[in-house]
Amino acid sequence: MLESTIYLNDCALVCALGDERAAIAQRLLADGASGLAMSDAWSPGRPMPLGRVMGALPSIDGLPLRLRSRNNALALAALAQIRPALDAAIAQYGAARVGVVLGTSTSGVSAAETALAEELRSGALPAGFHYGQQEMGSCAELVARELGVSGPAYVHSSACSSSAKALASAARLIRMGVCDAVVTGGVDTLCGFTVAGFSALESVSSAPCNPLSANRNGINLGEAAALFLMSRAPAAVALCGWGESSDGHHISAPDPEGGGARIAMRDALGRAGIGADAIDYINLHGTATPQNDAMESRAVAALFGASVAVSSTKPLTGHTLGAAGAVEAALCWLAMQDENPEGRLPPHLWDGVPDPALPALNVAAPGARLGRPIRYALSNSFAFGGSNAALVFGRLA
Repeated sequence: MLESTIYLNDCALVCALGDERAAIAQRLLADGASGLAMSDAWSPGRPMPLGRVMGALPSIDGLPLRLRSRNNALALAALAQIRPALDAAIAQYGAARVGVVLGTSTSGVSAAETALAEELRSGALPAGFHYGQQEMGSCAELVARELGVSGPAYVHSSACSSSAKALASAARLIRMGVCDAVVTGGVDTLCGFTVAGFSALESVSSAPCNPLSANRNGINLGEAAALFLMSRAPAAVALCGWGESSDGHHISAPDPEGGGARIAMRDALGRAGIGADAIDYINLHGTATPQNDAMESRAVAALFGASVAVSSTKPLTGHTLGAAGAVEAALCWLAMQDENPEGRLPPHLWDGVPDPALPALNVAAPGARLGRPIRYALSNSFAFGGSNAALVFGRLA
């Protein structure tokens, strides 16, 4: 184990699959059960599959008004799962040596939606609204405040690559010696703005999303929070490499040939010091939109060929936007723990009808397993504006 290795010491996850790690791992690796459910909560009269968090969230009444949002309540729910490990790290390293780097794309936009609706009805914003609730940096401020840490605290907001880039930034803070430990990950919550926006782009499916299928026709939206404690202290899973790139191709469409995606994946492999043949499993960005799946399948086939196991977990959780990179990192983390000695793989839920225009990939069916622990996994996150990120995780023990 190299002294420079960055480890993911603990992981918290709250998503449509549940709010407790063991239950989520069971649904992910054994049951292959989707967490999506039909709802018209943000699209009245037009139900769609959504990955909603259904459990009760912590109270936010005691927070400063600017920090009161459902997004931050979800962040608190995740924070509670790993609070003992975080408190131990703060005691070991000191509050000034612990940072917070998160990703989000919605923050407290839903609070602003509610407030504006009230203003339309009554002519005045409600007393319980503060513009700070929708600040992108709110969740990092909240986590730093709750933990009492004074290291760097900031947020990435680059749409669907936000929290993958947050993990890369957190690792750089440790490598540079700025921090000894970082709380990193992402949180995003459903809101009318997101649902309406993706609907306007004709990117939302009215049925369960169908990644890589010839019949794919759009995404299912979701919400989640995923947090990690990251440090140099050895643990079961390491963040071995990361790669980032920018296509500059189009504001909302990827480079059709996946040039930027290939750069991100190559750089992640290079930073990890491994070849493409070392990867056991790839968590695809896999949105089930026509252009994303075409681009990504071409990029993956060009680098890895057709033998490596792949899946998109978005039919399980929904596309959690700014939290997606961290959520899918957490799913990889769960699959790489000692509790999965047979290397059961996150399943790819779809109709099984491949698109003949795309390269054939080795799709992990429900129940698929390696027959041994997963050694290296790669996770992709691609966003509007051609913002690409790839992460490599490894079991180095």
